[in-house]
Amino acid sequence: MNTLKVIKIGGKLIDDPTAIGSFLEDFAAIKEPKILIHGGGNLASSMARDLDVPVQQIDGRRITDDATLDIITMAYAGKINKNLVARLQGLGCNALGLTGADGNSIVSKIRDKKPIDFGHVGDPKSVNVDFIQLLLDHGITPVFCAITHDGAGQLLNTNADTVAADVCSAFAKAYTTQLYYCFEKQGVLRDINDPSSLIQDIDQKEYEHLKLEKVIADGMLPKMQNSFRALQNGVSSVHIGLASMITSTDNNHTTLIL
Repeated sequence: MNTLKVIKIGGKLIDDPTAIGSFLEDFAAIKEPKILIHGGGNLASSMARDLDVPVQQIDGRRITDDATLDIITMAYAGKINKNLVARLQGLGCNALGLTGADGNSIVSKIRDKKPIDFGHVGDPKSVNVDFIQLLLDHGITPVFCAITHDGAGQLLNTNADTVAADVCSAFAKAYTTQLYYCFEKQGVLRDINDPSSLIQDIDQKEYEHLKLEKVIADGMLPKMQNSFRALQNGVSSVHIGLASMITSTDNNHTTLIL
């Protein structure tokens, strides 16, 4: 069975010119079919502050009102997505920038208003495997931002970790699927300020323990939740760590989720 790599980038990685340049070179060099998913929360938050739009997050998930959705669309689907695509084209990778609305790629259901009203936030309910596979078959690398749609004309802000997990899961029957969550740390750290405190593997039991200890909190929570859900849905492996892990076999660059 062929391998498909689904790679999500976020955090400070996107904002660091040197780090993102190195990552894109490594990503473009991958010969197997691949899909890139990106966030961009730091830029969106910066733009919101510049425009005096409040930034509200609960457990790492952004509350998205009308003004925030406009900012996210500009940041994710515009500036970040198109710059990534242009740079990949310059590296010989024929990339296509997409939201979930393009090609009806990812349809989401708006999140329930209770117990928390997140606004224009959706959770994926279907992935258009046939459309995405068509792109892959023609040597086109999809680059998805974390915006989906409800199928009725409304764009929805969607957690990028969730998008990556759902896209990877959707292809689990056709490929040996590998999910990578790349950011600026070596992986999940016991002490966020100590690179040597890397936790090399985490199972569900250890995750619950680390959550109680507050070692795993905030934005890492949805990442971990999506990792376990992806494994339950047939994804072969899930890795969290430095972007260099996508081309490396060095376990010092990654936390493996079991």
